[in-house]
Amino acid sequence: MSAEALREFVDANILVYAFDSSAGSKHVTARRLLERLWETGIGCVSVQVLQEFFVTVTRKVAEPLSLDEAADRIRELTMWKVFTPTADDVLGAIEIQKHAKIAFWDAMIVRAAEESGCDVLWTEDLNDGQLLRGVRVRDPFVKPG
Repeated sequence: MSAEALREFVDANILVYAFDSSAGSKHVTARRLLERLWETGIGCVSVQVLQEFFVTVTRKVAEPLSLDEAADRIRELTMWKVFTPTADDVLGAIEIQKHAKIAFWDAMIVRAAEESGCDVLWTEDLNDGQLLRGVRVRDPFVKPG
């Protein structure tokens, strides 16, 4: 990856679909996205994303992962750039929440993507194509056109 290469941030919901075999076409789409990010080395997540992913894949999906399997997936994801928020990031997210009129936890994800140098945020929780703080929201499940 060159120094100028931009990064792509992945929200927990996309990670969950990638590891939830009961998610049908969303599972396939999310796996393909993660495979591309592994191949290019431009994937990013945050501590918040890893926490949400763990809770969801071990408790809230049709076929939960074991605690050990989920921990193994998180260990793999720590090979990506992982953003660890500070108190200043919480304050920054509050500003994003106020200006963009989005939920606080979504604002924390936007802040993490911005601070990680990402130009794309993969999530289904915000509007596809929306530009927030220089980060383009992309929903991998939205059909183009």
